[in-house]
This record gives sequence, structure tokens and C-alpha cells, in this order.
Amino acid sequence: MKRVVVGLSGGVDSSVAAYLLQRQGYEVIGLFMKNWHDDSVTISDECPWLEDSNDALLVAEKLGIPFQTVDLSKQYQEKIVDYMFSEYEKGRTPNPDVLCNREIKFDVFMKIALSLGADYVATGHYCRKGEIEVDGMPVYQLLAGVDENKDQSYFLCQLSQEQLAKSLFPIGELTKPEVREIAAEMELVTADKKDSQGLCFIGKVRLPEFLQQKLQAKAGLIFEIDPNQEIYTLEKPTHKNQEEALVYESTSIDYTPEMGKVVGKHQGAHYFTTGQRKGLNVGGTKEALFVIATNVKTNTIYTGQGSQHPGLFKKALFVAQSEVHWIRKDLAIANMETMKVMARIRYRQPLQSATLYQYENGIYVSFDEPQSAITQGQFVAWYHREELLGSGVIS
Repeated sequence: MKRVVVGLSGGVDSSVAAYLLQRQGYEVIGLFMKNWHDDSVTISDECPWLEDSNDALLVAEKLGIPFQTVDLSKQYQEKIVDYMFSEYEKGRTPNPDVLCNREIKFDVFMKIALSLGADYVATGHYCRKGEIEVDGMPVYQLLAGVDENKDQSYFLCQLSQEQLAKSLFPIGELTKPEVREIAAEMELVTADKKDSQGLCFIGKVRLPEFLQQKLQAKAGLIFEIDPNQEIYTLEKPTHKNQEEALVYESTSIDYTPEMGKVVGKHQGAHYFTTGQRKGLNVGGTKEALFVIATNVKTNTIYTGQGSQHPGLFKKALFVAQSEVHWIRKDLAIANMETMKVMARIRYRQPLQSATLYQYENGIYVSFDEPQSAITQGQFVAWYHREELLGSGVIS
């Protein structure tokens, strides 16, 4: 009997994961992670961690498995919260869920689990693990979940072979309704519980209040750029080579106040992100205003009207070499090589056809169709069919 530690979050997915493993004959231990918590910025009834840990305990009791709580607040504060503050300060938009999986669940938490003699760590993620042989060695695959509506492979895009080797995803073959059905049949207390939203393990956070704890409010101006601004109609320069063309296509427009008109004020450019529509508090425009760029140095926000504003779209993005991560190292492309892939720049975005171009300083991802709101600090993940091959931080 192999021993598995399940990260019981108090939600339906991890509850059913624990039950399925038990049914498969594993020795199952439930572990609840208590993470950094700050009531002053949490929309409290959205994230009652006490209620979650209690639900996790009730599930463990129902299944008759050992249960304990581990307090990872300190590590969470250092690895996730502090990182978020520093990224926002630089004008980038981090993805805490991807980081949380890489740094907390499949690192700190996994080490605790292995110290308890576990052979594997299991989570309630909607994704699957495959195993193949390459040159006589086992290679692990991260595959999309069967439920296309819930596939969470993107959130695990930074995992390594070592982490995948020790991971199990028991509900990856199921759809969400099937998971709820099993929970109801087993009379688990989490069967009808709403899915948690917001920050990994913290729940819904009022982002401006959260960021204001560390990042001072600073009044600045909001500019609107007309879609017919000449910057969008300039003739494309001719390029000597492919790399030069990719640099051009992935470089953001450097907006200046002279290009637009003042339409409002804000309390800090670092609270805003590309593609954002809510929170600008500017009225009187024909179409909704979207953030097309922010400049934290000049504390300026540039906006455009409507979701089709040309300032929102770009055809390529760049990932610095230090931020390039291959789950399938055996498939990594070498300098000057290319690869056709399907890619996404955010969770739930339908996969987009793209080409990877590897150069010495990093990888360019060039999309067949221009993409809206490519955002610095977020992750791009690339796939071949249903397998996630690698990812990187958009720079």
C-alpha cells in the first residue's frame, strides 16, 4: 500500500480526490494548509479558512483517514505575497495561482508530505499525468483535464519532472458534475459547496486594499488614446531577419501624454493592469474604457475605448531565457530552432495557434492571430495537443 498525502482544502474536488485514492487502495492522509491570512483585505465571508479547515476535517472523519493542519503562513508570505507586491510595484501583473503551485503546494507542502513517509502528493486539480519512456528513462507528462470547461493544467505549467513524478491528480478523468455526484453519493459535507474564487488559498481579496498595505497611493492621470492615433497606422519597418521582426512585434508601444487626452485621475498606476476595465471610474464614453498600458515610472495610465481598440492587441511576446521553463526538457528547442504549438496567455483562454522561436536571450511566442491584453508578469503556456510542454513569464 503506497501512502498518499492529499492536500484537503475543504472543497469538493480535493474531498473526492481523497475518496478515489482510498478506493484505489492507497493509504491516504489528509493535510490542510493554513496560509497567510489578513482579514483587513479579505472579503471575509468569501474566505472563511476556519470553515474550510473544519470541512476538510469532516471529510477526513467521514472517510476515516488521519488529518492534520500545517501552517505555511510564513512561507506563503515570503514566496507569494511579497513577490506579488514587488511585481505590482514594477508595473507587472503576477499570477499567484501558478506560483502557489510551484512554490507552496508542490514544493514546501510536498516536502512536508514526503517527510511523513508519503510516496505521492495528490491534489484536486482537473488535469492528468501521463508516463512515457524516453531513452529508457521514465518521463512524466502533464495532460489537460478531461473536463474542457475546468481544465487546470495551466496553473501547473511551472512544475518540474521531479514534482510530477511524486504527484497524483485523481479527478483529472472526471467532469465537475461527476465529481459533485460522487461527493453527494458519499454524503460528503462539501458536495454542494461553491467553488472557491480569488487568490490561491486566500479567497477573494480586495486587490487595491491588499496592495495599498505596501504600495502607497499616488495620484496620477488617466489618458485616452484615440483608435485612429497615427501610432497605429505607421508603416511597418522592413526587418533584416526573423529575430528583428519578432523584437518589433513583441515590443509594447511607448505611449506619451501628447498622444492622448486626459479623461480622469487614478490613485496609482501600479494598481492597474493591461486589459482591465473595472475600477477606472471614468464615465461619459461611448464604449467602455480598457487599460491599454501603464507606466509606473511616470505614474500614468493609458486607456482606449472598446474591446477591439488597436492598443490592446499584439502578435508576439517574449520570455527571457532565465524565465523559460520546459516540463518536457527532452523536447526543448535549441538556439535558432522553432516549434509549432498551441498556446494560452491566461487560464480559460482557448488555445491559440502559435510558433516558438528560440534565441540565445530567450523565446519569442508568435501567434497566428493578434492577442488581446498580453500582460507582463503573467504566464504563457504552450501545448502539443493535450500535453502542456512548457511555459514562461511574459517579459
